[in-house]
Amino acid sequence: MNKIFYPVTTILAFFSGGVTLLVLGGLFTFISPDSIIQTLTSPEIRYAIQLSLITSVISTVLCAFVAIPSGYILSRGGFPGQRSLIMLLMLPLSLPPLVAGVALLLFFAKTPIGTGLEDLGITVVYTQLGIIVAQWFVNLPYLIRVMRSSFAMISPRYEHIARTLGCSDFQAFWHVTLPLARAGLISGLVITWSKAMGEFGAVLMLAGATRMRSETLPIALYLNMATGDLDIAITTACILLGIAALTMFFFERLSEGSDRI
Repeated sequence: MNKIFYPVTTILAFFSGGVTLLVLGGLFTFISPDSIIQTLTSPEIRYAIQLSLITSVISTVLCAFVAIPSGYILSRGGFPGQRSLIMLLMLPLSLPPLVAGVALLLFFAKTPIGTGLEDLGITVVYTQLGIIVAQWFVNLPYLIRVMRSSFAMISPRYEHIARTLGCSDFQAFWHVTLPLARAGLISGLVITWSKAMGEFGAVLMLAGATRMRSETLPIALYLNMATGDLDIAITTACILLGIAALTMFFFERLSEGSDRI
């Protein structure tokens, strides 16, 4: 049985990889190096890259601020309503980003909370702040799930031993549990940042698609495809593809490192 099974599965795996390489790698055949250089030096794309980097880093940090304690308490668990809380937190993972964006738009534009924030001078709808909020809302469940899995693989006995040596609960977490989960934390942050860089649907609904204002890289791709500027659109797609490739490279390296620990 194995003489048939393993060759077939190997062929299927290489076939899938080949299709992915042909489809995605084909992007680079539709544009010349001169066009890439010219596009990268344009004010529009430089603005989109800068805005994407700033918003994605901020949203990733905010995700980590919530996901690390949330993932920890969910991994240790045992409290009433835990299963329902997990389902609620993971719900945005199964939602289309456009649906999440519409929900965010209505929340900040129509509810008393949203209008109250606007009265205080905190405007979310059609602003750069809206980009950060959309990225955070969509990507937070993923990082919570990663951190929950990372903490679940660490035995609570290490924390108990640290407490017997005089550590408080927080000290045991900070000096023992969190360092042991560093591989999962770093890989989760890298993927979360990459997902934030490529977030489109929720950002489009909440922050809009305005050139040189809410124009992240995915929005720049959308706008230039809509107006027929294929060189800029394809270059933007290549940039996002390069970010995804680098992200997966670092993710695999971190995964190999965690396997050796």
